[in-house]
Amino acid sequence: MTAPTRPSSVCPKSQSGGAIALTERTRTELIAAGGRPRRLVLSGLDSLTPSERRVAQFAADGMSNREIAQNLFITTRTVEGHLTHAYEKLAITSREQLPAALAPPNGTATAPPPTTR
Repeated sequence: MTAPTRPSSVCPKSQSGGAIALTERTRTELIAAGGRPRRLVLSGLDSLTPSERRVAQFAADGMSNREIAQNLFITTRTVEGHLTHAYEKLAITSREQLPAALAPPNGTATAPPPTTR
């Protein structure tokens, strides 16, 4: 007897096959069951979590890791982790590349810096 398929592993397969309704229902059921579905976008600006985006924006605005940590009431290690993940998702290698990577694709001005807690 084979193990049942986990809903989180069904989402990417059903979406790539064009079954949008099935994907949405599966995500809804997974959330209702207390699960955390995977993100649909794994790279690029839309793949950043809200925390990664907030930290990356502060870094792009010139704040140091320590200043970001103090502003958001988190540790500098957490800031470093968010920036590492953001760099990977945005396919960049340095802090100097952040402003361009966070700019919207159409070239308009970026949104104001995110609010703090």
